[in-house]
Amino acid sequence: MSETSLRPRPVVSKQASQSRSSTNNHEPGETPRSPSRPPSLSQRAISQTLTSTANLANLLPTGTLLAFQLLMPIFTNNGSCDSATRPMTLVLLLLLALSCFLACFTDSVKSSDGQVYYGFATFKGMFLFDFPDPTGSTLPDLSKYRIKFIDGVHAVLSVLVFGAVALRDKNVLNCFYPTPKHETQEVLSIAPVGIGLICSLLFVVFPTRRHGIGYPITLGK
Repeated sequence: MSETSLRPRPVVSKQASQSRSSTNNHEPGETPRSPSRPPSLSQRAISQTLTSTANLANLLPTGTLLAFQLLMPIFTNNGSCDSATRPMTLVLLLLLALSCFLACFTDSVKSSDGQVYYGFATFKGMFLFDFPDPTGSTLPDLSKYRIKFIDGVHAVLSVLVFGAVALRDKNVLNCFYPTPKHETQEVLSIAPVGIGLICSLLFVVFPTRRHGIGYPITLGK
């Protein structure tokens, strides 16, 4: 016999053969996936409630919300209030709530030269803060910007939303309710979520048409 016919055949290891067979059995695109269970009705409801509560900040004036986030830890001493800081914190909350209320009556108008001017809505029209021309020849009719009933509704809803956001802040809770009872804790946990959800739905049903200080201008403006 020749020398080439006496060569030993290559031995294929058992591990390599198993890997090849597993590769052949599972082709690309046929990777088994674990079936995902659809969320239940209660889980979807909780998810919607938490999402609505998380988006409450979008319904508040940006400056007021920023002042709340910056000043509240300072005024409450990170939740450790005493007889001096507790009244100061209450006054700050009232001022911020008043800011949310008044911001709903601010609006903006665009003149014919493209400049944007801000003002405060009145029962006759709108009072502009920084308009240089006293004649107002380059402005549209300001009488359509007068106060309406829906503005008062939005102002009350904004105050309620701010109250819901404040009650979800741990510094505010630790300041006014350091050791709440069980019933009080339940109210503080449920009431802000309910108020926020109802106000969010009302804002969707009755959307605001004003674009106050810090809000973008629509094309119609």
